[in-house]
Amino acid sequence: MLKSEVFFSPLEQFEIISLIRLNFGWVDISLTNSVFFMVLSVFLFLCLAQLVSVTGNGFLAPSRWQFIIESLYSGVIGITKETIGTKGDIFFPFAFSIFTFILTINLVGLVPYSFTVTSHLIVTIVLTSVIWFGKIFYGFRLHGLKIFGSLLPPGAPFALAPLLIMIEIISFCITLISLSVRLFANMMAGHILLKVLAGFAWTMMSIGGLLYLAHFSALGVIFILLGIETGVAVVQAYVFTMLTCLYLGDMISGGH
Repeated sequence: MLKSEVFFSPLEQFEIISLIRLNFGWVDISLTNSVFFMVLSVFLFLCLAQLVSVTGNGFLAPSRWQFIIESLYSGVIGITKETIGTKGDIFFPFAFSIFTFILTINLVGLVPYSFTVTSHLIVTIVLTSVIWFGKIFYGFRLHGLKIFGSLLPPGAPFALAPLLIMIEIISFCITLISLSVRLFANMMAGHILLKVLAGFAWTMMSIGGLLYLAHFSALGVIFILLGIETGVAVVQAYVFTMLTCLYLGDMISGGH
């Protein structure tokens, strides 16, 4: 008699599940695991910020958690000033919100049995679209129709104008794809690798014998990769914020 086995795909962790179904005709506003962990991540960071603030339960001499929040604050200020310049102060609240939002949901996604929101391309595309259309709006607000002058580099031959304009349009639009795919691909690939190794370790443990002892080596690799993934979660939040500020800075200067 063959023993039945159940195989789980490493992609099952990215499945969106409705926790509370709310359907009004063709409109579906159900509470999914993606929305739940997105709201939970924002709530956790707001609670942490309130607890460590001076107006809350924080202290003038910062604690460890307060030091982390202040380091994030000063780090984002440095990003906005280096990439945007003196006008970066007005974009700091937006940049800080982007950074802390992505950082929190990336870190929450590393907790077992949680959900990584940024592992879905639609989430990163929507987030990037807000930034992309926002920089266009701000560019028109600052420069008006003169913003189209950035499509043709100064001193370029008139005969090459159509080709150069086409290249500039493609490069302008490609940021919408590159910014979203970079975050999505990095988070999804890391979680798939962790899931595969975890399944491999579980299989060796189930077989028993010498493989039971060998599964500890797989667990060690998972532990190391979990540390690497934590670093990736922080780096991806930093890169996303830095590129966002770069795009805004180019639009302020009249570029793309």
